[in-house]
Amino acid sequence: MNEAIAHIHPDPEFYTSEKCHIIELINTPDDPDISIARARVAPGVTTRWHRLAGITERYVILEGTGRMEAGNLPPQDVSAFDAVRIPPACPQRITNTGREDLIFLAICTPRFQPEAYEDIDNALSG
Repeated sequence: MNEAIAHIHPDPEFYTSEKCHIIELINTPDDPDISIARARVAPGVTTRWHRLAGITERYVILEGTGRMEAGNLPPQDVSAFDAVRIPPACPQRITNTGREDLIFLAICTPRFQPEAYEDIDNALSG
């Protein structure tokens, strides 16, 4: 890998079936070790239970408050500057418990690819 500077011109925000809004910041084949996205969850919304095959995900909360559920951890409140580490294949979801949008960075190593995403909401919610 060579040194590089990325001048990020993010794509427009898009809504996912996971119930959150995403702006991809870094996710390119020439840097396969990492991806970074800005995620936004509206007030009162809980994302779907899901897991990522072969990818460790980290959330860095930037704004708002939420309740994080991941694997065997008890549900925990999160807010600005909290960081969450989610190992590969670990069930996870987050709820926006505040009155404002919950905004966080989703940092994936290696980079996020759609085929790694598995929706397990029906299996865990029912």
